[in-house]
Amino acid sequence: MTVRLIVLAKTPVPGRVKTRLCPPYTPQQAARLAAAALTDTLDTVAATLDVAPALVVEGAHPAPPGWTRTAQRGTSLGERIAHAFAATALPGRPSLLIGMDTPQLTTAVLAGAVRSLAAGAPAVFGPAADGGWWALGLADPLIATVLRDVPMSTADTGARTLTALRRAGVEPAGLPTLRDVDTAADAAEVAAMCPPGSRFAAACHALRPRVVA
Repeated sequence: MTVRLIVLAKTPVPGRVKTRLCPPYTPQQAARLAAAALTDTLDTVAATLDVAPALVVEGAHPAPPGWTRTAQRGTSLGERIAHAFAATALPGRPSLLIGMDTPQLTTAVLAGAVRSLAAGAPAVFGPAADGGWWALGLADPLIATVLRDVPMSTADTGARTLTALRRAGVEPAGLPTLRDVDTAADAAEVAAMCPPGSRFAAACHALRPRVVA
């Protein structure tokens, strides 16, 4: 079964992305790291079998050839996530949403999530080390409406998301915990975990700030 695979992303514009990397990075450097992370993520999705990829993006960043492209809509992040699921849903097919902040993600991990959904799991959930989440897959993409009122980007976002899903009668299967790139310390640690050929790892190595906060 083909799974809709959604990448929720921001166009890498200086001063608009990865602002928590500044300092020690400049806004231009932070945008360069964001662009590299997004490129790695898109490449990983493109190399994953049995998926129909979609880019749901804030800004003008183009989608790769053959992808569906949809603009983000909504005021809160929860609203934008719910819209991303609804706007890209394929009839009778599960959807899996990831962000652009985990460039260390491998095709093996992503393929495992896809297989779980294709095999009939009602949901899959990938926790992030900071208390949030990096992946959410739903057999019924419209269930994502329960996320509209979940506070995002907090230390308990993951727990609140799981609570909202369980109240809707959905118990997700677990995925590996990954670390998001939010701070310079995150960037250094994630770069060390990236697979060979990672653009994000190369960008981190090239920029190398003097002080890591």
